[in-house]
Amino acid sequence: MFRFSVAALQLIELFVSSLVHLLYGFYIFSSAVAGDLSSALNDLFFNSNIGPSIRDGQLTGSANSDDDLPPIVLVHGIFGFGKGRLGGLSYFAGAEKKDDKVLVPDLGSLTSIYDRARELFYYLKGGQVDYGEEHSKACGHSQFGRTYEKGHYPQWDEDHPIHFVGHSAGAQVTRCLQQMLADKAFKGYDTSENWVLSVTSLSGAFNGTTRAYLDGMQPEDGKSMKSICLLQLLRVGVIVYDWIDIPILKYYYNFGFDHYNMSWRKAGIWGLVDCLLGNSGPFAAGDWILPDLTIQGSLRLNSRLNTFPSTYYFSYATKRTRNFLGFTIPSNVLGIHPLLFIRVLQMCQWRHPPDVPPPFKGYRDEEWWDNDGALNTVSMTHPRFPVEHPSRFVVKDSECQPLQPGIWYYKVVEGDHILFVVNRERAGVQFDLIYDSIFERCRKHAFRKIPTMPDHVQ
Repeated sequence: MFRFSVAALQLIELFVSSLVHLLYGFYIFSSAVAGDLSSALNDLFFNSNIGPSIRDGQLTGSANSDDDLPPIVLVHGIFGFGKGRLGGLSYFAGAEKKDDKVLVPDLGSLTSIYDRARELFYYLKGGQVDYGEEHSKACGHSQFGRTYEKGHYPQWDEDHPIHFVGHSAGAQVTRCLQQMLADKAFKGYDTSENWVLSVTSLSGAFNGTTRAYLDGMQPEDGKSMKSICLLQLLRVGVIVYDWIDIPILKYYYNFGFDHYNMSWRKAGIWGLVDCLLGNSGPFAAGDWILPDLTIQGSLRLNSRLNTFPSTYYFSYATKRTRNFLGFTIPSNVLGIHPLLFIRVLQMCQWRHPPDVPPPFKGYRDEEWWDNDGALNTVSMTHPRFPVEHPSRFVVKDSECQPLQPGIWYYKVVEGDHILFVVNRERAGVQFDLIYDSIFERCRKHAFRKIPTMPDHVQ
């Protein structure tokens, strides 16, 4: 009887979680369509004189101009989108308008950290995305993807470095890209880690999250999924969405798996069946974002990623929990987005299965209880596992000035995982304080030191 009750509660939780996520996704999608229709009707009946560059949100200062200011690249997280997707909606809630040289690339919203890093490179430099022959064969997808006729910052090199700001998984994407640059992993390009001037993380997924297991990843290996879970429903939905391949839908939103050729035009009905049965596709290969967000997956990634001595690093970790009489509980319940509330509560009570080996030596559940509904706060501060990288906790920005490269400066901010994206009004004045400090740091405090003459004071 007890087991039956537990199973019933789990099914109810799965139904509620699925419904909340589906409704929120529909809300975002319909808002984008409604915004585009409103703009089109306004142009039709009122003959708007607003220039295309302003109406489309293009940069007023060309990202390709050869001036002294490096661009700031905003990299979205899981389920995110860049400029050009979802109509006029902005993933970063309009933060890109705070500076004249900001780029917002559109990367795969569910593709792996590796694939997204490759896509980001070619978005900036131009050319056809090359996922690498070895990786492509191992995962069973095309080696080449989208072609950028002209890069958004083609002069990018060591003399023209870039500031990166990543939200959620986007922070780990920038680290992976920098490591690829250091390893000279892009054929035909003489790259180095010094192509990256600074990395700023907003709720960055550095060390994985226990939410991945709550959503359906197996804690035994961090790669496979449970038979019945939220992620299985997501898997089926993504496969069907990509298979039906309706252009207008893909124009508004794309999960990023085009290089897997899952469209009915290429895969046919048996290709659909094969993907649904788990015999092929990104989910069968494990080449998607969730395995990278487990603690085990992050350990595998972090074992290959370095913190470089000539790059500036800053991190904002978020949390919506507090300690009460020895228990970790949600804080400011009304301030937690409905999409995240259940998970905040569940992550507060997470216990690693006792019959499963811990993800790493020294793991303790209580260190992972503080969270923002998507990631654990301990995971967001800086790369910690398997080897802790140099870091420094700060309360005020003035405490880390002058900035020293090669150190992860981090702050802990009260807020849930999506407080600083999509909906600007939710964050209120905090939104401007966070992004203003990020852009000011990029423009005034993060720069390569210029050698001085002996009679000059550094």
